[in-house]
Amino acid sequence: METLKWLQDWYKQNCNGDWEHSYGVKIETVDNPGWYVEINLVETKLEHKCLDLKEIERDEQDWYYCKVRDGVFHGAGGAGNLEEILICFRHWATEE
Repeated sequence: METLKWLQDWYKQNCNGDWEHSYGVKIETVDNPGWYVEINLVETKLEHKCLDLKEIERDEQDWYYCKVRDGVFHGAGGAGNLEEILICFRHWATEE
């Protein structure tokens, strides 16, 4: 829950009356089964911060990857890996 609370706070801090109308956070399920996370960083402090591909594959069902491309954080993973994707985003977003 700590990570979800952090994400809520990050989203709230970036809402300025305009940003949330065009950008934001998407969390979806995918049919392999798993999760897909997309966090648009345009007009945030993270817009130009780089994240090289982070990829963990423990087995067919326990995996995730995270990357930033064109100002958007992308994360995907197995059905049990949503929290790891969000933790990856949090660690990256808060590191100096």
